[in-house]
Amino acid sequence: MTNLLLVIAGLAALFFGGDVLVRGASRLAAMLGMTPLMIGLTVVSLGTSAPELAVCVDAVLSDNAEIAVGNVVGSNISNVLLVLGITAIIFPLTVALQLVRLHVPIMIVASVLFLVMALDHSLSRVDGCVLLVSMASYLGLLFWMSRRDNGKVDDDDDLRVEQPPRQSARSWLVNCGLVLVGLLLLAAGGNWLVKGAAGIAASLGLSQLVIGLTVVAVGSSFPELVTAIVAAIRGHGDIAAGNIVGSNIANLLLVGGTASTVAPQGVPVPLAAIDFDIPVMIAAAVACLPIFFTGFRIERWEGTLFLGYFAAYTAYVLLNAAEHDALPAFSSAMLLFVIPITVVTLIVVAVGRSRS
Repeated sequence: MTNLLLVIAGLAALFFGGDVLVRGASRLAAMLGMTPLMIGLTVVSLGTSAPELAVCVDAVLSDNAEIAVGNVVGSNISNVLLVLGITAIIFPLTVALQLVRLHVPIMIVASVLFLVMALDHSLSRVDGCVLLVSMASYLGLLFWMSRRDNGKVDDDDDLRVEQPPRQSARSWLVNCGLVLVGLLLLAAGGNWLVKGAAGIAASLGLSQLVIGLTVVAVGSSFPELVTAIVAAIRGHGDIAAGNIVGSNIANLLLVGGTASTVAPQGVPVPLAAIDFDIPVMIAAAVACLPIFFTGFRIERWEGTLFLGYFAAYTAYVLLNAAEHDALPAFSSAMLLFVIPITVVTLIVVAVGRSRS
């Protein structure tokens, strides 16, 4: 009963936190002369990654390191396939050119780097320091780009938030307060949701990795989901898309780096994650390029495709954990039919859009 109450309280805190955060962040975007994309990549993405950070640090310090690995990898898969999919179905998103040319490739490189570091079945403190330095470099790049683009109008400024009529000290205080309250609600809500969901899943006898890849990953991705949906409904598509990409980068570099650094013996990486789950995470990141690039808009059918793949991935993880008899047939169907048909469809659509 306690776990169920934690789940309900977490969902409520996430909903209100996402709404408050988007309100404050979008207003600060105009007051600071920043594009909504930049706000989504920095303040919003770091804030919605707070639950993953708290969960991973707690997991490695309490000798539940597999949950940490599953949380990082599973959250990134959930952000692309689940969060982006649901958001695009509700409200088709326009994607900024800068996101496609720079930030999605950075997300892909960070994903590959994470895999390379995990090939020895461990993320050491040295690996963690490299990831943290990479995160600091990325934030420095964002800060430089923000200063460079301040006051300019370029391809990414088509969706710029209108300048508020006044910028009094009270306006600054109120909007900063909204962002702070939103971040606190998201962090608390994500923590409550993950604790409750993990408790329910553990009672069902699932392994730490499976719990991290499914229940904990989806639970800690709820801030991204709520924030992206609220941002899309309010017409801030750049905040929604930037939040997802920025959160994935933060999960890999900041969350993964911090967890590896504070872990006494580093973070062990299960063979199953190296062989299957991390490659799926990389594939999901790579899939963003053709989806985003073809028209710089994520249509409802593309969101449905992502959501379908998330359902298939989750089904595979659960069938594999249960060693179900249906697993071989399910895997063959995905490999021989579903994936090739999807690839052909994306190629046809991309060619059609490029000619139009």
